[in-house]
Amino acid sequence: MRVLGIDPGTVTMGYGVVESQNDDIALIDYGALSCRERSPIGERLSYLYHELLELIQRHQPDTVAVEQPFVAHNVRSTLAIGRAQATALLAAANEGIPTYEYTPAQIKQMVANYGASSKEQIQEMVRLQLGLAQAPQPDDAADALAVAICHLRQTHLNNLLARQGERE
Repeated sequence: MRVLGIDPGTVTMGYGVVESQNDDIALIDYGALSCRERSPIGERLSYLYHELLELIQRHQPDTVAVEQPFVAHNVRSTLAIGRAQATALLAAANEGIPTYEYTPAQIKQMVANYGASSKEQIQEMVRLQLGLAQAPQPDDAADALAVAICHLRQTHLNNLLARQGERE
């Protein structure tokens, strides 16, 4: 299964592509899409949408996993991230690719087995699970890879539970 993970943002959107065969996870690609911070929001969303379509065409993911925005004190920032999230969901849906959304706590739990892990702990777990010499940069890309790994782990867990249910 090939997964495109997205860490949404309207200035910088991280992406990471991983592939799973059995329990092995292989890194395919990662990076960040960057927009000019002062450009109008419509231009940034359009740019992100078209870049995501290009990534989808290049990597042909089976699924797209997107981090849900964390609702914090800054409502304006949360709304902007929600727009970027919607853009990623739209790009995948228009290509007929199933999408999944995960909260930051779910991602931390699946990647590091601790739902309150620090950003540094998650980046280190991404590095270890992908067998990399150093954590992926920029941070947005490492976060996107964590989203993709989370989806693979969740899918694996769901499959195990389904098989267990069939045996009972």
